[in-house]
Amino acid sequence: MRVRNRVVIYLIAMLCAGAPAVRAQWLNYRIPGVPRTADGKVDIKAPTPRTPDGKPDLSGTWLDSGGYFGNLGRDLKPGELLMLPWADAQVKDNQTNLHKNDPMVGCLPPGVPRVDLGGSRGMPHPFKVVQTPSLVVLLYETSTNQTFRQVFLDGRPFPADPQPTWLGYSIGRWEGDTLVVDTTGFNGRAWVDTGSGHPQTEVARVTERFTRRDVGHMDVEITIDDSKAYLKPWSAKVPVNLLADSDLIETFCENEKDIRLMQRALKPVDGTAR
Repeated sequence: MRVRNRVVIYLIAMLCAGAPAVRAQWLNYRIPGVPRTADGKVDIKAPTPRTPDGKPDLSGTWLDSGGYFGNLGRDLKPGELLMLPWADAQVKDNQTNLHKNDPMVGCLPPGVPRVDLGGSRGMPHPFKVVQTPSLVVLLYETSTNQTFRQVFLDGRPFPADPQPTWLGYSIGRWEGDTLVVDTTGFNGRAWVDTGSGHPQTEVARVTERFTRRDVGHMDVEITIDDSKAYLKPWSAKVPVNLLADSDLIETFCENEKDIRLMQRALKPVDGTAR
């Protein structure tokens, strides 16, 4: 299965062409105000920085430790991720047809939480956190174009009648030193991950818990609550690392090379199987 997953990620990489890394995009700019060791490197083990109001400062460019883009449930034990029959069948089909129906093949958004995950080793996709007291902005570099999310901390409720979207609607709150983000309002067409192809339906609720352990390390605990696809909620903890003195680069996706693949990716999911 690992060989097949590498093939899948390679196909996505070929169909969704990202811009090359160029030095003009500040990939090696020395960021001021960051604790450093005697040799000038960022001290990744220094204490977690904090904002003026005492909250942990999650700002920075981050990349996960690898593998979760392929399978978010890679660390789970048997019985911790239980799918309904239609979802189990879809996962098996995704893994045997080289993921021809993966929305990312059609240059469509990765969805949540896949957009948090770091891509493959040869094609990393970092994300950037921009933090204010009332709003956290997540900027993403993906193989299917750049995108962003807004996490509102101003006390607003979810929309009463949301327009379903790929990335949903996100509301955050602080629980001690952890930023908790709840997201709903999905269109039900995204995948949770790439190699395994776990599905997501329109009733899904994704909870992300961002905990910065020190300057260089943060944990993102992700819980999937989707009663139309899974027998019970399931969770995964994804460690992410600071990309010190680095930044996002421009990315884009074009799929004119095989319009048939794009049409397959755009084909709506048949909800009758649910």
